[in-house]
Amino acid sequence: MLFINTRPVERRDTLSKRMLASGFDVFELPLLALSALDYSKTLEKLYQKLSDTQLIVVVSPFAVEVGMRYLQKSGISIQDLDHIKWVAVGQTTQKALLTYGIESHIPEVETSEGMLDLDIFKQKKLEKVAFWRGEGGRQFMMQHLIDRGVEVLNFLLYQRHCPESSVVDFPVLKSKIEQTHDGIVMCITSEASWNNWLKLCENDLELLQSCHYLVLGQRLYQILQHDKKLKQIYFNFTQVDRLEPDILIAEIAKLPRLL
Repeated sequence: MLFINTRPVERRDTLSKRMLASGFDVFELPLLALSALDYSKTLEKLYQKLSDTQLIVVVSPFAVEVGMRYLQKSGISIQDLDHIKWVAVGQTTQKALLTYGIESHIPEVETSEGMLDLDIFKQKKLEKVAFWRGEGGRQFMMQHLIDRGVEVLNFLLYQRHCPESSVVDFPVLKSKIEQTHDGIVMCITSEASWNNWLKLCENDLELLQSCHYLVLGQRLYQILQHDKKLKQIYFNFTQVDRLEPDILIAEIAKLPRLL
């Protein structure tokens, strides 16, 4: 069975190695690449507002890296943020924060909905929350808090795009898929990565329909449902709530051998 690993280059190795060790043929096709945005006057002003912020939500290890680099540039120390509680989108981001000595809360389900389900977001006195994020990410979560009357500090730290290498590698993947006869599984972890995949496949509908998609979280599952109906295309997909290799392998084991 062919497993297509779409995780970013800096976060794909563990998953690829585990899937290979479990007998899968693995093709790496990252659907998102991240690049830091320049430090700006807007960011400088946002960092100064952290003095009375209650929570910082960090959405990726790259957000940790860029956010901490610009924190230092702003003249603020980590110790100046002792009053702040931190929320990480998942275990990898949590580990990145730990390298700075910062403990953080993580959700059971690594999605916006999962984070909003944390008790820390249910407190009535929640007034100001900062987001360290990339362009286009966590819109649902931020809007939910704004609708509750919470002030949101929007730290846009990086941009996301489809890697050029994946555009180049797409014909290679197409050829590999045509030679695969015992099932193809792909992980989809964000709306941005799904949209990039749709764009890559815009002239290869058959390829798009040949994969079974493991989709992270309920909201992304609903997006695929919507696109499937709207575009009148046929494909199968399964919701997963975490990205640990053992969880993905267990879900794949439930699928028919010939997808």
